[in-house]
Amino acid sequence: MLLRGNVGTAHHRGMELTPQVVVGVDGSDPGRAALRLAAAEAARRRSALRVVCAFEPDWPSSLYGASPDVQRLVRERAEQVAREAAHDARRFAPDVEVVGEAVAGDPGEVLIDAADSAGLLVIGHRGHGGFASLMLGAVSHMVAMHARVPVLVARGDTEPGDKPVVVGVDHTSEHAVRAAFEEAATRGCALVAAHAYTVPVAAWPVVSLPIPCEPDVVRNAAFEELNAALAPWRDKFPAVPVKPVAARGSAARMLVGMSSGAAVVVVGSRGHTAAVGTLLGAVGMQLLHHSDCPVLIAH
Repeated sequence: MLLRGNVGTAHHRGMELTPQVVVGVDGSDPGRAALRLAAAEAARRRSALRVVCAFEPDWPSSLYGASPDVQRLVRERAEQVAREAAHDARRFAPDVEVVGEAVAGDPGEVLIDAADSAGLLVIGHRGHGGFASLMLGAVSHMVAMHARVPVLVARGDTEPGDKPVVVGVDHTSEHAVRAAFEEAATRGCALVAAHAYTVPVAAWPVVSLPIPCEPDVVRNAAFEELNAALAPWRDKFPAVPVKPVAARGSAARMLVGMSSGAAVVVVGSRGHTAAVGTLLGAVGMQLLHHSDCPVLIAH
């Protein structure tokens, strides 16, 4: 097990063979949920697991000069959290190669950098404050928006059972659909592809008057659009059972509602060319706040 202050120094024999799963821990309950979820993902993917605990002194101590004793205690506590988490991960997934690290730095930046060569980054949806704070809501949002690899956020019920993978599908979701098929294939479960649509309305200056249309025609068009988006991925993953669902209304409300019966909900990001604050989008942000199951952000 590694306990070092620099992510770049981490090395473990054999870990380069497959993309790592990286998980952030801080000793909190959400952190432990993320650890268990990450161990299960590493086992499914036959990947090594890298457990990272970021640490930094409380900012007032840093501002006025923390004593060497305080700095040492901070580091020792972070090392203990990483060591105990790595031990727990080996219990959760005995066949997974596990390495643990305590890393000095800003929690969000540490996680993003640590996962650069990984196949998946797993985080909790929040954590506790203080020097071991790794998964505060703001940090989770930052990581979810700016990570350069897929991010799995541990929310709600993390025990998948025989539940399906759920993915939101629209004209911008190709990465999410691909990730969802891959996740369903890895888990050996079904995939539910959800598409929300709205009834057309007249353009300005007519005030919000519905355009005369047949509900069945609109619904059928939505299903056609959904099936067209799924067709190439069904061909690539013929063993994955797929259930397309199209319904009128809000995509965020639809996916949050379906999350209670899902193993994981997959949504796309808008890429690094989007404006800050819109990288994830309203649907993804709603899921991070309200989903009843883990959320996979497909970067």
